[in-house]
Amino acid sequence: MSLRLYDSATHEIRDFVPMREGEVSIYHCGLTVQSSPHLGHIRKEVVFDVLRRWLTWHGLAVTVVANVTDIDDKILAKSAEAGVPWFVHAYRFERELHAAYAALGCLPPSYEPRATGHVPEMLELVQQLVERGHAYPAEDGSGDVYFDVRSWPAYGELSGQRLDDMEPAADADPRGKRDPRDFALWKGHKPSEPLSASWPSPWGRGRPGWHLECSAMAGKYLGDEFDIHGGGLDLRFPHHENELAQSRAAGRPFARLWMHNAWVTAAGEKMSKSLGNGALVSEVTKAYPPRAVRFYLLGPHYRSTVEWSDTSLAEATAALGRVDGFVERATRAVGEQQGTVPDDFVAAMDDDLGTPGALAVLYGAVRDGNVALERGDQATAARLLGEVRAMLDVLGLRADDPVWGQGGSDDLTPVVDALVRTLLEQRAQARASRDFATADAVRDTLAAAGIAITDTPSGPEWSLAGSKEH
Repeated sequence: MSLRLYDSATHEIRDFVPMREGEVSIYHCGLTVQSSPHLGHIRKEVVFDVLRRWLTWHGLAVTVVANVTDIDDKILAKSAEAGVPWFVHAYRFERELHAAYAALGCLPPSYEPRATGHVPEMLELVQQLVERGHAYPAEDGSGDVYFDVRSWPAYGELSGQRLDDMEPAADADPRGKRDPRDFALWKGHKPSEPLSASWPSPWGRGRPGWHLECSAMAGKYLGDEFDIHGGGLDLRFPHHENELAQSRAAGRPFARLWMHNAWVTAAGEKMSKSLGNGALVSEVTKAYPPRAVRFYLLGPHYRSTVEWSDTSLAEATAALGRVDGFVERATRAVGEQQGTVPDDFVAAMDDDLGTPGALAVLYGAVRDGNVALERGDQATAARLLGEVRAMLDVLGLRADDPVWGQGGSDDLTPVVDALVRTLLEQRAQARASRDFATADAVRDTLAAAGIAITDTPSGPEWSLAGSKEH
């Protein structure tokens, strides 16, 4: 395997060699289920779904663990505002998260642990850190336990920062801390919080800190060391930095490689609920075909920012329509074909999951396939159809993949095809009767609807206007 991946910890692209031959272990941080997922959230799921599919294509057995953070300050605050129990609030948005995964064709994780189901493992990790001198209970009687950042000289290695240059978070609670940059491993129960949001511990009732949760769950299912840890770029600091510090301070090697995808932005700003610029997955997939939304998200390189706009999604929808148009025409001409991905596609994907280069290969195959169909070169068309289908399969974009039955209606092609075929038959009958006015009227009606007609030796073919690559 010649796969090379960018390591966010070392800032270099390097050869990826799994820990165990034939196996890959991946942990990526799932959502804090406080609200409905938007495209900024779900881009990470699409990126790591493509990575998983590509590793599987390489013949590797891939284990993916993606957690659900179902207890958190924001969940408690938002559930109180909504007047519902925190666990009801969290479960509602967990279901929405699963619906968003399915809508965009993402395979479910191998396992998806909830934070609230792993408190014993979290307490064990805190105890190890206290015993090793890297954590301490607050002396103010709050029941909080903090990680001592100054006890770990490597703190800042993932984000490339020096401790003395770091500012404490604006919303950090300084009470009971030795250093304002120390972060909470365990949060003592407050009278204002529901008792159900707390668990017994050696330091009194409380709940886990966010950073602690992921380290404990990754270790539970993937062991002290695993291949890849991923997430959005916004998680690199402080979340992943703190995960790395507490895990290694406890004697766990943790992740061998770190991958971070860039943001989806709106008007140049990171898409987020707080800015009110989030395009909800549930709404976007009503306005555009879900496959086209996935296509839009994986088009740019995963380390490049994606700028959200209706124009971009419309362009992605049209581009995918051109690919689908070729697949449909070629299948009618040469039948179902199986093939392998071309070498140029492999080279692009092996170069740090280079989807822009891979899509360029896909577009080239579609263009050449259309030319072959026009020339009646069925052998070339059949080969290219097989390659196109193989590439779409790797990218999770094949229209006939059963996964697209999970997220609602996506493919209207059979309906449109039946209607267009009926009109084409009427046009053919009119031409046979030398009623060229009627034939031209049918053609003009289709053209006004954005459908182009091409007369071929085997009969008329239709496509979305502009669907052929020139």
